Amino acid sequence: MENGADAGCCGMNYTRRVTCLNWRTRSAGSTPMTVISQQAQRDVQPRETGASLILRPFTWVLAAARDLLAHPLASLAYGVLVVALGILVLAYQQHPLYVAAAVLGFLLVGPVFAAGCCELSLRRERGEEADFGHSLEVLVRCRGPLLRLASGLLLVALLWFAVALGVLYWAHGSVAPSIESTVWGNVLAQLSPVQLLVYAGAALGLAVVSFTLTVISVPAIIDRGLSATEAMGASLALCRRHPLVMLVWAVLVAALVALGTAFWLVGLAVIFPLLGHATWRAYVELGREPR
Repeated sequence: MENGADAGCCGMNYTRRVTCLNWRTRSAGSTPMTVISQQAQRDVQPRETGASLILRPFTWVLAAARDLLAHPLASLAYGVLVVALGILVLAYQQHPLYVAAAVLGFLLVGPVFAAGCCELSLRRERGEEADFGHSLEVLVRCRGPLLRLASGLLLVALLWFAVALGVLYWAHGSVAPSIESTVWGNVLAQLSPVQLLVYAGAALGLAVVSFTLTVISVPAIIDRGLSATEAMGASLALCRRHPLVMLVWAVLVAALVALGTAFWLVGLAVIFPLLGHATWRAYVELGREPR
């Protein structure tokens, strides 16, 4: 009866369709809610237009700001840790291999820091108490998958840099200026155009791969108990389903990170936890499975 009623009401707008279904099910002696399943209810709900969906990343940031303001000390603590790591990058920025090593280090600890911010958002969503100590509980509860996710990113980065260095050596005969010559000098002035191009391409490629593999991986591990492989698969699937939304989100992330690094990385103390909370909001809206 449900399929027949639904077929007879196709082509109507949302209000008329629900009214039609209600009338048909009452005439059959059944109550509407026993016949119209939750899936059917979702099917007849008005769908969000493509244009408004593309702009959703901005609403994630606004929601993340509310999460940050709800737990400012705990959230900013993760930002301070990121700034401390960034200072190491600035301290050894005279040589590209040092910078590469610092980037690899961030890929190893970045998911761990982001997990703390996502845990704060999850606890706020559930109405539970949340502080920095509570946010660390996720590192015990999901330690294995988070470490495997970080290790997977580290492996991807190592392979990526190895390929880039191999290309440099094949095309240029050297991968970088000597360390001695860059300690007191300007490394950019000593890099050839080919070296600059390869390093920039490697950085961009690594950023794209990392974003695609981790856009919702951390919150998926925390919320659904997925393995690292399953979480990365969920991120890839989300990027395939919503490529334009993810492109807007990636550009917004890059812009916020650039803003955070504009003043000697100090802005990252706020930007990193903001993005961590926004990652949770993106997952809730586009990646969380119905329960």
